[in-house]
Amino acid sequence: MEIFDKLTNAAKDFFIEPEDEAKTLQNPPTAQFGAPSPGAVPAVPSPFAAPAVTQAEPRHLDHIASLLAGDGKDFGAYMKMVKSMAAAGMAGPLLYQTAFNAFSAVNGGTVPGLLASASQFEQALTTDRNKVLARHREKMGEATAPGSAPSTVVQLTAQEKKLAADLADLTLQLQTKQQQLLHTQQQLANERQKTQAALSSYELANSAAMAELQAHHKAAEAFLNASGSPK
Repeated sequence: MEIFDKLTNAAKDFFIEPEDEAKTLQNPPTAQFGAPSPGAVPAVPSPFAAPAVTQAEPRHLDHIASLLAGDGKDFGAYMKMVKSMAAAGMAGPLLYQTAFNAFSAVNGGTVPGLLASASQFEQALTTDRNKVLARHREKMGEATAPGSAPSTVVQLTAQEKKLAADLADLTLQLQTKQQQLLHTQQQLANERQKTQAALSSYELANSAAMAELQAHHKAAEAFLNASGSPK
């Protein structure tokens, strides 16, 4: 970028950094775009393990870029100049002053207007973040908007609760049936034992009676026939 090269070379002859000031402003404490404000309410802890996200999705990056897209005469354009000059090795007050000189020469901007533009971008990011957080709370069922249809998460949560309740009821029914089955099996075993014992007892009685009857039958037949008793 030829204009930046000329402005950079010219600025080096006119801008001299005092030693103390250079050390102080070498890394100015500028706030990062998108960083949460000090008064922001922390997110409510989720009952599940949230996935670890280390890189923003392209759709989110595109959305943020659309919020920061200006008309080329705002702080966004100034930031592009700062980044370009920083990539060339400039830093500190010289970087920001030279970038502003270039910005002002191209766009005719002023310092108050430039800083006001930065505040507008920060406000736009904060407002958009608050809207996204509100929608997120609605999707997660943490808040409800009047007249809005329940989100997929809310519907699945309700379905999960119903299925869990149904399962608990079925489990209770199963436990009851298992107890009834065990009781019935015990009764059946007892009745089988009683029935088998009764049959065994009857067999003993019948066998004893049959043996006694047969013994007397044989004895009577033998003695009576031998004695010549009338037939």
